[in-house]
Amino acid sequence: MSIFKKITISALLALVSAYFAICAYMFLAQRSMQYRPNSSPLDLRAAFSRTPNRIAQQYALLTQDGQTIAVWSAAPSDATKPVFLYFHGNGANLDNRAARFVRLTDSGAGLLAVSYRGYGGSTGAPTEAGLRIDTRAAYDELVNARKIDPKRIIVFGESLGTTLATQLAAEVPVGGLLLDSSFDSALAVAQNSYPWLPVRWLLFDQYRADLAAPQVSAPVQQIHCRDDPVTPLSLARTLSARFANAAPIHIIERRCHVPSFDEFSSVAQAFAGRVMARAAENATIK
Repeated sequence: MSIFKKITISALLALVSAYFAICAYMFLAQRSMQYRPNSSPLDLRAAFSRTPNRIAQQYALLTQDGQTIAVWSAAPSDATKPVFLYFHGNGANLDNRAARFVRLTDSGAGLLAVSYRGYGGSTGAPTEAGLRIDTRAAYDELVNARKIDPKRIIVFGESLGTTLATQLAAEVPVGGLLLDSSFDSALAVAQNSYPWLPVRWLLFDQYRADLAAPQVSAPVQQIHCRDDPVTPLSLARTLSARFANAAPIHIIERRCHVPSFDEFSSVAQAFAGRVMARAAENATIK
């Protein structure tokens, strides 16, 4: 065998070995890349310090698999107000969303914001199966313990939380689905980011919102940045096409991922108004 052939074969073997090494690393490290929790204790008092007249509390829910998850809760001012069931994204903790929660509740709406397992104040470690259990525990808390009419519940998902919100709304009755920076699946996001990897076979937690969306009967409102560097607008459009009752996507005309609430507060409030009007109409018909 010529020296050239030996060098070529050696180079190819090195490339193949490097590729499989990268695949192995991505397989083993995927959850540390997919979830970026801040497990620091939460500071509810500081978060709501600017709204002394708004009573909020933090407490723990016990999940069906024995974990305890922290939630932030604010009761609605009256029965004409919606209750937002909030599922955050893959990073940080509830403290980082405090300004958004204050704005969501300043008109009297209720709130139940979930700190997933492994995030601030909660036990365990995040996985898709575990987070779905967490979201169901929060929903059951509102409906069974707090006796909130499901038609008043607006499930608000942010980034990764949009997939959990969609999956929950496909399984249980809700009044509406509000999705900030949504995408059809984590699988699609990974394929978009790593087109040279066999992510379909590597990814544990695929968050297939696209498979759940056709079972969602509630009204849906999506918000998305025109140039989203994390979850491209095309993935939100793919998801939108799967819903039976989706409004046109409200687009924020800039480069961003998870825009500030001020940029779409009027859209969110209008959507909440439509959800409550629909709930009142259904109650009248009954």
